[in-house]
Amino acid sequence: MGRLIRKTAILAELEANYGVDPTPTGAANAILVSNASFAISYSNVNRDLIRAHLGGSEQLAGTRFVECSFDVELANSGSAGTAPAWSPLLQACGFAESVLTTPNRVEFLPISASFQSLTIYYHIDGTLRKVHGAMGNAEFMLNEGERPMIRFSFVGLDGGASATADPSLTLTSWQVPSVVSDVNSGDINLGATYAAGVLASGTDYPSRGLTINAGNVLARKAILGGQSVSITQRDMTGSCQLDLTPAQEASFMTAINANTTTSLAFNHGGSGAGVGIILHAPRVQRIDPTDTDYEGELHTGLSLRFVPSSGNDELRIVCL
Repeated sequence: MGRLIRKTAILAELEANYGVDPTPTGAANAILVSNASFAISYSNVNRDLIRAHLGGSEQLAGTRFVECSFDVELANSGSAGTAPAWSPLLQACGFAESVLTTPNRVEFLPISASFQSLTIYYHIDGTLRKVHGAMGNAEFMLNEGERPMIRFSFVGLDGGASATADPSLTLTSWQVPSVVSDVNSGDINLGATYAAGVLASGTDYPSRGLTINAGNVLARKAILGGQSVSITQRDMTGSCQLDLTPAQEASFMTAINANTTTSLAFNHGGSGAGVGIILHAPRVQRIDPTDTDYEGELHTGLSLRFVPSSGNDELRIVCL
């Protein structure tokens, strides 16, 4: 009987030292995922031998890196001031976690140094594949009528494979998300300010949701005695589709042509403690407006560029 690809279990734990296995367990480090994939990227070397006959030569296995990706549901922890289960994954994508009070909340902001790395155990029906020193990129997908998701894409060092029994998983820290909808999410707000867990002011615009890509550049360094992965640049982008009045569309076009930036905020999940999540960006440039057809009505599609205001603040994620 063949092995089943659906029998996949993923564990992930932050490393105290780069590339050193912290030995994640199913009880403490299980990840609840969808749409998982695993691949090893080889830089093989062709021997290219010349002989007295035609024919190819074997290749020598060269430097290799692992590419691992999966989606997780974007939901809060269920308890104010407690980090959500996906926090270690986001920290390995160039974000720092801060636990704050008044009110109790957890916030994430991008960083430009002291990046953290993961060890990932990728179990698939009897085989354990290990990934060390993994860093990655995060894409937030909050599309109307769908589950709110974070798509994680990691690159790391190959830690080998072994025939190993699949672990038992404890997944109680992973909360059930709310579908992105008018009831659970509301409008996109442009112009809002953020302070201590509260959004203020700004203008609300009906939308079809929001996507944000952290835009991390992952460098694969095949240095003798020091093979590693690192984040070397961040270029955060996104998109949205808004339902604008004629006056609003005209105002948007003026702002786009003048390269004007604005703050952007999106609130999802509700107002209860341990439930709500705020996404706030202080400086967003709107570019490339397009007409889109939604059920026969005219909407305006926009590409977004998230740029720093004072540095390392392109996007603040607040778990209330």
